[in-house]
Amino acid sequence: MRKPGARTPSIVPRGDDQDIYLVVDDLGRLGRVWREADYEATDFETVVTDLLDGQYNNPIGIFSFNTAEGWSRDVSEDIALELHRRCDLEGCDIPPGLADFIKRHEPSIRQLSLRFGLRAS
Repeated sequence: MRKPGARTPSIVPRGDDQDIYLVVDDLGRLGRVWREADYEATDFETVVTDLLDGQYNNPIGIFSFNTAEGWSRDVSEDIALELHRRCDLEGCDIPPGLADFIKRHEPSIRQLSLRFGLRAS
């Protein structure tokens, strides 16, 4: 039982002016959840890398907020574009677990990323 006057820990960072990224993941019959992440693992780069590494079952949406600046927004389209861009640059297929997410959130028209190779003399 909770003691009177006891405070519930906040998920909001204290005094940090940083963008936090949280992923909604579909666990099938267990339902949809906000995926738990370490405090240091809620930045754009870590979320993109974790998605590409298969850390999520079936991502539904990705949302970002910054309490110091007072904003929040759905960044699913931005993440989908970045995932597709990185796969293009690496010359690899989109991981199967991300195909539906990218299809749902990527705009129908997008700029293709091209790889440029250096020739050895």
